[in-house]
Amino acid sequence: MIQPHTRMLSGPISADLPDKMVFVGGPRQVGKTTLSKMLGASFSLPAYFNWDNRAHRQAVLKSHWSPDADLLVFDELHKYNRWKSWIKGVWDTRQKGESILMTGSSRLDVFRRGGDSLLGRYHYYRLHPFTVAELEGYETERDAFPKQPPELRFLQASQNLERLMRWGGFPEPLFAESERTLRRWQKERFERVFREDIRDTENIRFLSQVELLGQLLPARVASPLSFQSLSEDVEASPKTVKSWMELLCRNYYAFKIPPYHRRIDRALKKEAKYYLWDWTEIADEGARFENLIASHLLKFCHYYEDVFGISAELYYVRDAFKREVDFLVVWEKQPWLLVEAKTGPEKKLPALVAFAEALRVPHRFQVCRESGVDYADRATGIRTLSADRFLTAFT
Repeated sequence: MIQPHTRMLSGPISADLPDKMVFVGGPRQVGKTTLSKMLGASFSLPAYFNWDNRAHRQAVLKSHWSPDADLLVFDELHKYNRWKSWIKGVWDTRQKGESILMTGSSRLDVFRRGGDSLLGRYHYYRLHPFTVAELEGYETERDAFPKQPPELRFLQASQNLERLMRWGGFPEPLFAESERTLRRWQKERFERVFREDIRDTENIRFLSQVELLGQLLPARVASPLSFQSLSEDVEASPKTVKSWMELLCRNYYAFKIPPYHRRIDRALKKEAKYYLWDWTEIADEGARFENLIASHLLKFCHYYEDVFGISAELYYVRDAFKREVDFLVVWEKQPWLLVEAKTGPEKKLPALVAFAEALRVPHRFQVCRESGVDYADRATGIRTLSADRFLTAFT
């Protein structure tokens, strides 16, 4: 039985509901429906409708719900081909004190990109898999607008790091902690993403080749991706493979981290790195750990963008000399946090030192899978810290 946990987006969404519609998108099975029902518990008369339920679908099409309902939740409504004009009409004719929450799988975001007639009527949030701090119940300060990046506060080491490494951040396998549940969940999720989401939202003639691309990705995580190499494996042109990778990102199977090149001589500018929303598909422990760190940092960036409208972006850094640092967080166009992920601490970190100085990054970390590590190099300003503490600062 999956136990409900408070999600970090609960507070911001609740604060927005009185004034705007709220759309919550994200990967399949990440917990959007559960979140909507938890939010509904704070209303006196919430009304929940799932488009996949025939009776609910008929009620939606006829706009039949209690006039006293103070929260309308529409789940998977984007499957209705006229959902935009329909929800716009509901919002514009809503009763006083009536809030609207809409949730959906990746397609909600896909449709949102194609001409936005709802502009000004909603706020959009991306729900991520669970992270260390979220499982621990840590929260960020949500009341005041952050005029500067948050102070990094590292709390006591969390045992949830190893849980997330083993079972991932999606609720069903994470809370079941069962190999059988994980394997079946992975298979079913892969099939639904590729054979339902992608098939229904994109004009793809060669779905089997896109599936093959998805199967090849776990072995290529954490390295700059060569479209030329992949094109030979899936028997498609590099240009086609690139378009398919964008498709996988739009449908929340993978996410892209581009290279950062400002203020760096001979920086790599073209080859992006790709990571998976479900890092448990990655067999290599080092690459899985790096993917987990990437997911935590991306969630941090999306939180400040979705909640406050702040530009927080995630990059990696690499130059023509093949020096590379795994992650760079840029806050309002200024390099802020540089992170190198390692399974164990290394004494010499020439790339991290060089890029930290070139970019004048105030926060520089070597983050290790190994527990119990915490020391600073005063000469370089680099702090080496165990991930089970480092990740407690990123809700």
